[in-house]
Amino acid sequence: MMLACRGFEAVLWHVAWLRRTMTTVYQATCTAPVNIAVIKYWGKRDTELILPTNDSLSVTLDQDHLRTVTTARADASFGTTEDLGSRHDKLWLNGKEESVKPGGRLEACLTELRRLRADREERDTSLPPLSRWGLRLCSENNFPTAAGLASSASGFAALAITVAELYGLSSVLSRSQLSMIARRGSGSACRSVFGGFVAWNMGTADDGTDSLAVPVANREHWPDLHVLICVVNDGKKGTSSTSGMQKTVETSPLLQHRIRHVVPERMRAMTEAIEARDFGAFARVTTADSNNFHACCLDTAPPIFYMNDTSRAIVQVIEELNRARAEAGEDPMAAYTFDAGPNAVLYMREKDVPTVLRAVQHYFPGASFDDPFQMASNDAPLPAAFRHDIVPVHPAESVRRVIHTRVGDGPRVLEHGLGPQSLLTPEGVPVRTT
Repeated sequence: MMLACRGFEAVLWHVAWLRRTMTTVYQATCTAPVNIAVIKYWGKRDTELILPTNDSLSVTLDQDHLRTVTTARADASFGTTEDLGSRHDKLWLNGKEESVKPGGRLEACLTELRRLRADREERDTSLPPLSRWGLRLCSENNFPTAAGLASSASGFAALAITVAELYGLSSVLSRSQLSMIARRGSGSACRSVFGGFVAWNMGTADDGTDSLAVPVANREHWPDLHVLICVVNDGKKGTSSTSGMQKTVETSPLLQHRIRHVVPERMRAMTEAIEARDFGAFARVTTADSNNFHACCLDTAPPIFYMNDTSRAIVQVIEELNRARAEAGEDPMAAYTFDAGPNAVLYMREKDVPTVLRAVQHYFPGASFDDPFQMASNDAPLPAAFRHDIVPVHPAESVRRVIHTRVGDGPRVLEHGLGPQSLLTPEGVPVRTT
């Protein structure tokens, strides 16, 4: 009798397993890259639609080193919009559940994607009603979140791309159209829907229909361009980008000059430099725009300080490398740019990577080092005119981490349905939790 019961239980378990495996799982998993602006976006003319006060241009970084992975699943068991509205959706970021705020940026993205899916379902009644089902969203970054490394950009781009893939919208919407949806979550996210070099056209329409990202050049256009990210602080920033830029818009006269006169000329010059692969021009415009952006932050009332002493020392080292190069009649060795945080992003040609690395490691010792290209060298020569006393050697781990990467591609679709790439278990909870 005991054996018969055990046999019956095994049959029931097998039937349950078959039912679960035969049930269609509506799920997609995708990635999106980090982008770093070389012509900065700072300020919104419409805070709800996230419409910028100026154009911007960025470089997409290699997803093998910096990316967000997102899994999105829709299921009737998660609740329906008729019953719970947006309260049925759940989001986990790096294993921690985050609130989905009514009227927040995440809800704005999801509302638009649901509207587009509902339009498809109305036209084709054979489609499952995914637009009415609750969502489970799980995202993971392989880099520090909220530390000035564009985590919100890759995060919202990954979310828009993944839910669009889940809803079957990728075949009917262009990447530029998807960029407008990502923009509702984070302005710079619109640039992370493309690889290579990307412009965000600010647009002029009140409804934001012409405020979108467009490609300038693909990743293969300039394979010689390499990137070093010097992580000075991987903690959360004291002043968020959202609040910081609005204070600048409201109080900085310098920002108004930047919007009207500085950015339009620099967008033209940067586009030409990229198209010609002119590193000298690229470096000069990049560093000038970074400095102008942070000058606008200092011109804010009260002033905003995103850079710190280590950030400024990195600037001095790079400027000295470039000065010594200029004395020899050569183009700049490297360009620096800083977003809303203390971390430095350095651009250079492949041949100059060992020299820049040597300088960074000398003046900022003790940093953990991600060098997938194996280009570090203690023997790399510094320019003959380089002044070694330009800054003192800083305390160990003033720069905590150096990430070596390059120009990368756009979002990737990893899989549909349940699979080894999924961040959600079959039950719809995160595979990894903190």
